[in-house]
Amino acid sequence: MDTFNLLLGGFATALTPMNLLFACLGVLLGTAVGVLPGIGPAMAVALLLPLTYNLEPTSALIMFAGIYYGGMYGGSTTSILLNTPGESSTVITAIEGHKMAKAGRAAQALATAAIGSFVAGTIGTALLAAFAPFVVKFAVSLGPSSYLAIMVLGLLTVTAVLGASKLRGFASLGLGLAIGLIGMDPVTGQQRLVFGIPLLTDGLDIVVVAVAIFAVGEALWIAAHLRRNKMSTIPVGQPWMGKQDWKRSWKPWLRGTALGFPFGAMPAGGAEVPTFLSYSIEKKLSKHKDEFGHGAIEGVAGPEAANNASAAGTLTPLLALGLPTNATAAVMLAALVQFGIQPGPLLFQNEPVLVWGLIASLFIGNTLLLVINLPMAPLWAKLLRIPRPYLYAGILFFATLGAYAVNMQAFDLIILLVLGALGFAMRRFGLPVLPLIIGLILGPRLEGQLRKALQLSAGDINGLWNEPVGVAVYAIVALILAWPLLALGWRRFGPRKPLDGGTHPSEAEHAPAPLPK
Repeated sequence: MDTFNLLLGGFATALTPMNLLFACLGVLLGTAVGVLPGIGPAMAVALLLPLTYNLEPTSALIMFAGIYYGGMYGGSTTSILLNTPGESSTVITAIEGHKMAKAGRAAQALATAAIGSFVAGTIGTALLAAFAPFVVKFAVSLGPSSYLAIMVLGLLTVTAVLGASKLRGFASLGLGLAIGLIGMDPVTGQQRLVFGIPLLTDGLDIVVVAVAIFAVGEALWIAAHLRRNKMSTIPVGQPWMGKQDWKRSWKPWLRGTALGFPFGAMPAGGAEVPTFLSYSIEKKLSKHKDEFGHGAIEGVAGPEAANNASAAGTLTPLLALGLPTNATAAVMLAALVQFGIQPGPLLFQNEPVLVWGLIASLFIGNTLLLVINLPMAPLWAKLLRIPRPYLYAGILFFATLGAYAVNMQAFDLIILLVLGALGFAMRRFGLPVLPLIIGLILGPRLEGQLRKALQLSAGDINGLWNEPVGVAVYAIVALILAWPLLALGWRRFGPRKPLDGGTHPSEAEHAPAPLPK
């Protein structure tokens, strides 16, 4: 009942004219950046960070959440009409959605994606409102050693799961932790990694780093791979669904929601895994298996629902624990830090108006997105005709302007160019960007919890694992680290399946060669 009253208070906050205006602006911007290939919600939020210094924190975060949800919606339009996923989480949508569009069913594909996103987003937000307070109560009872262990687990899982190579993931994390060390030691006052440059004493501004890595690095990377030929889109009328389409879509929407929310809440769970799982489940359960690969509506409905439910799941650890599980959540965490708000379990207690206003705005944003996306689908499709050189030149311009506006110092522009080149190099050599950003944001907080745990134990190393939760989390960390070695040992020394005809591999190696015919 207390949660319900707090949520009602959140609606009172979110429905004020100013916050409602920012919610509308956020969902419009989010849909636009989701539609345009190569521009995701993380880049959009990073670009807008410098422009929100003078806004109320609640209004700014409502707009950022609208951009996040809108980006999930808009990515499906590109996948269906262009066969070019706007987001990595909409790759699966392109498989069946584009085939539906080519078969003259683009309207039905867009409709099931939009309605499924609304259903999943609404249910996911309700689950966020219901479960986040319980996660907070649990987190408040933890000591610094347990919280340190949870942050270590978050850093490890994000780093180990992303990218084609774990080594590259850890290299990216190391870069982020190193950048987070720049500046003055908060306890001793000693300067670290400033190289005699006084302007680095206060450290690098998170906003400048986020804009450089996401916006400048991505723009340079896309610009280096621009194709000269024009991309052709499929014309679309007003989205609609027939009775049979509704019948085939509503169960995949619910199953996709059930998959997406828990995966979004897990460190490094993201939206990619549940969308793939949803697609495979729908393919197995469908009565129209022959349509898969040729435009099955279930293959659009399920993954799109999983995609949007994971967005609500992502906000659960962000608001309850201060742990981001994807790039957009990491930039939103940077926004909290920018406004001087301490993220973590006490956020619900210290900033109830902001938190519940944000959660209530998600319900409003979902409704706005459904109203906007269904009638405006043909208009969003026209955005795909914007010439790419103009688009990315504009991004670089606004990134430079925003970075300079943070502190009004030309030095920040040098940092922007250097880190933008770093972001480009990371994409060139396959280093994932997210571990760097999360390492930069969580590194100082992890250091603070480490020092606090050691201070409470008078320097005794056992103080780092003197709580049951911390011990359990470290056991999971050890299992994750040891898993590749265990898997390798099993493949090498485990029981081997006999080859065809029952011959053991070792016998097959020494078997005589067949006689020539």
